Amino acid sequence: MDAARKRHALTFVTITLLIDSAGFGIIMPVMPFLLAELMGTGLSEASVWGGYLLFSYAVLQFFFAPILGAASDAYGRRPVLLLSLGFYAINYLLMGFAETLVLLFVGRILTGLSSATYATANALIVDVSAPDERAQNFGLMGMAFGMGFIIGPTLGGLLGEWDIRAPFFAAAAFAMVNTIYGWLVLKETLPVENRRPFDWRRANPVGAFLQIRRYPVLGGLIAAVFLYNLGHHVYPANWSFYTIEKFDWTPRYVGLSMGFVGILMAIVQGGLIRIVIPKIGAPRAALLGFASAAMAYIGIGLAPNGMTVYFWCFVSALSGFVMPSIQTLLAARVPANQQGELQGVMASVASVGAIIGPLLMTQTFAAFTGPDAITYFPGAAFVVAGMLSILAICVFLANVRSFAPAPVAGGS
Repeated sequence: MDAARKRHALTFVTITLLIDSAGFGIIMPVMPFLLAELMGTGLSEASVWGGYLLFSYAVLQFFFAPILGAASDAYGRRPVLLLSLGFYAINYLLMGFAETLVLLFVGRILTGLSSATYATANALIVDVSAPDERAQNFGLMGMAFGMGFIIGPTLGGLLGEWDIRAPFFAAAAFAMVNTIYGWLVLKETLPVENRRPFDWRRANPVGAFLQIRRYPVLGGLIAAVFLYNLGHHVYPANWSFYTIEKFDWTPRYVGLSMGFVGILMAIVQGGLIRIVIPKIGAPRAALLGFASAAMAYIGIGLAPNGMTVYFWCFVSALSGFVMPSIQTLLAARVPANQQGELQGVMASVASVGAIIGPLLMTQTFAAFTGPDAITYFPGAAFVVAGMLSILAICVFLANVRSFAPAPVAGGS
């Protein structure tokens, strides 16, 4: 693939993840208020249903991400990405018009059915990146995600002050513009010779995991990622509820705080990753990210005021080293015609965390803020996330010691 085509592909996928994360982030500042309005309840009970909403999305993603990842290995990255983006536009529009909790769930479920964006985008990055460029390019995706979290929540918070449904319509517009842009400019990145036939036995979570068993060292790293993701879901599941409950923040302040986190993510993943990972290596960079996450979660959970939360956000930003480092270690052990399958597995692992994590975090929040709470502690879910991150460190250290760079096995 020539340099210009690679550059166009990376530009598109960067913009795709930026718009996609902006679309996701734009609705977060207003979701607690919309749920409370639709249900006619307080924040504590609304948080429980917020967890169920994320749960429904994750269940569908768990089953369909490997299918779409395998489809991208068989038919190419372009059609799968465009299909996913088109569905996002329709689903956000549906949620914006929702007048019942059921319709809100329908929109979230349909989004889960088509949620191939991240897995397919990661596979595309492997397609167009030399081995020594992957960490930097995965970091570029992290920067795009961070930029989306600057634009999305900030805009969502401002729009939410005007109308709590406006952010959903804005997210739909972003996704539709991105779909049209991809249709016009994106060229296929997966050569025909690197494709493999679609196989239903492998295009499911169980089948995909069984294929990855051929690379035993990957299992431990994936387990560490699972624990990390489980704790990381405290942010989408609890941040809005926690800051509204403890600090009485409005949608504007929730959005601005998330935008600040996005700025820090962009700095770390768009700049520091290119310096730190080559200098200290992917294993040490991942360990730094895990440790930063653990400290930040506990610090946020115990924060006495909003300014302290902002301090811990600086620490939390260093957790951005985790996924680019792990992706680099994993991609080095998987052949070109199975990168989509690997990313489908990673998406499924993330989905299992997204199935369990939001329920764990929102139920913890409700248990410590509801009328029947044993003690009032709105930061309890963040402390739980910190403990999960400490466990992830233990699993990572137990497995990364056996990791040594090895040539990629032949395709199948």
